[in-house]
Amino acid sequence: MTIQGWFLILGFVAMLLALAKPVGAWLFALYEGRRTPLHLVLGPVEAGFYQLARIDPGQEQGWRRYAVHMIVFNVVLMGFTYAVLRLQGVLPGNPQGLAGLSPPLAFNTAVSFATNTNWQSYGGETTMSNLSQMLGLTIHNFLSAATGISLAFALFRGFARREAAAIGNFWADVTRVTLYLLLPISIVYATFLIASGVPQTLAGVVDVTTLEGAKQSLLLGPVASQEAIKMLGTNGGGFFNANSAHPFENPTALTNLIQMLSIFLIGFGLTWTFGRAVGDTRQGWAILSAMVILFLAGATVTYAQEAAGNPVLHQLGIAGGNMEGKEARFGIAASALFAVVTTAASCGAVNAMHDSFTALGGMIPLFNIQLGEVVIGGVGAGIYGFLLFAILAVFVAGLMVGRTPEYVGKKIEAREVKLAVLAIAVLPLTILGLTALSSVLAQGLAGPLNKGPHGFTEILYAFTSAVGNNGSAFAGLTANTPWYNGLLGVAMWIGRFFIIVPMLAIAGSLAARKHTPESAGSFPTTGGLWIGLLVGIVLILGGLTFLPSLALGPIADHLAMIHGTLS
Repeated sequence: MTIQGWFLILGFVAMLLALAKPVGAWLFALYEGRRTPLHLVLGPVEAGFYQLARIDPGQEQGWRRYAVHMIVFNVVLMGFTYAVLRLQGVLPGNPQGLAGLSPPLAFNTAVSFATNTNWQSYGGETTMSNLSQMLGLTIHNFLSAATGISLAFALFRGFARREAAAIGNFWADVTRVTLYLLLPISIVYATFLIASGVPQTLAGVVDVTTLEGAKQSLLLGPVASQEAIKMLGTNGGGFFNANSAHPFENPTALTNLIQMLSIFLIGFGLTWTFGRAVGDTRQGWAILSAMVILFLAGATVTYAQEAAGNPVLHQLGIAGGNMEGKEARFGIAASALFAVVTTAASCGAVNAMHDSFTALGGMIPLFNIQLGEVVIGGVGAGIYGFLLFAILAVFVAGLMVGRTPEYVGKKIEAREVKLAVLAIAVLPLTILGLTALSSVLAQGLAGPLNKGPHGFTEILYAFTSAVGNNGSAFAGLTANTPWYNGLLGVAMWIGRFFIIVPMLAIAGSLAARKHTPESAGSFPTTGGLWIGLLVGIVLILGGLTFLPSLALGPIADHLAMIHGTLS
């Protein structure tokens, strides 16, 4: 470990803390439907959308109607993308003449991008045409991210409103987030990437002569436009198979830093937005503090393990940190930080191969996802997931002090606790169940390239990533098979919508409830004790997934490395 490495990690957090309030204030304006400076240009566009779709943005919806419209919207988009991918071979915008995708792969990819998972069982540059990348995939990068932020707004209204029957209008929320947040930032971001050397062209292949005089064909495409929203919307699906380790996606140390900042940017801002929505910004800072503690703990472990290096190589007399699977232009610190950032959020983009991390270094990305993607988390999904843990935390606190639990002025009753438990329990049950199934059946065992504990971890990581809607992978798993394409697709759908529906039910229940003023007997939810309780609850419930698989995967793999054997 080096001083420069620690400076990078701490400076990264400091920059995000400085950005949290201004980003949160912009998000709060969208949450309330206020005018922004961009309304002068984009206001007519927004009004045109409503007119064409015959939507009244002022007509609010109850939680059931909000949920139905959200699910139908995503199902229709998923079907559209499936059709584009299947028909790719006969559609324009295909300079390489690539064939349409097989039904299992098209299904997996359509579900993956619709759920903001962006798991990829394919190599982007050799599988997807330019049209498929732009029309089939990038559209989801915007709209799945906008859906997540809109859902967070709906839950915020549940806590903030008093005796209300509605939690907002789904169509208005998605439109405003897309037009006034994601689109303008992505345009500026893509321009910066183009200036940094990221391609943005409709050309498919360019033939060049290298410095050695050899001929080489470079695969190009509209990369910068996809890369910007890929990071900002915590999507993660790469234009190229190597993702953000590819120099055409992430050419410099500066682009690497900006990509990491953009992954966390909206997640940090939404914590401040929540505090402002409930009338006490300290609530938002308390949640963010708990998130940052968990993040820094994970970054410390991963950086330490990768800097320490591989025990097997040390026994062979080769000193130094673990550079296997990492880009020399980023180094160990930036690669370790990127791995923790992308799995603390539900992004899944990678600038190094997680399968090549040390056993305990790779354990933290796995653990981050198994916590429920709430350590900052995906855009919208992180904060509403964390608030589910907050509901259980105040319930535990209420048991300790013998009072009905209260949070930000709302009494938390049995209905909310049951729904929160239901939403959180989906993660461990689905991950462990599907991992167990794939670990005993021949179709599942054919996937991992490694045997023993590392091969088990490859299967475990795949289902963890799918259910957690992350999308990163231990690349040693052969996932482009009917078994994994189908089962991972189902896992991604469960991980997204089986959490969203109970969360919206909680929002509707809380919105209808009266405001309860804070009293002397209320449990404080802004101080150090509350932050510690939040961290503890997240770790304990995250352990429901992690502990049963820990000894079989990362720990067993680490012991094998210590004893000088490759698993």
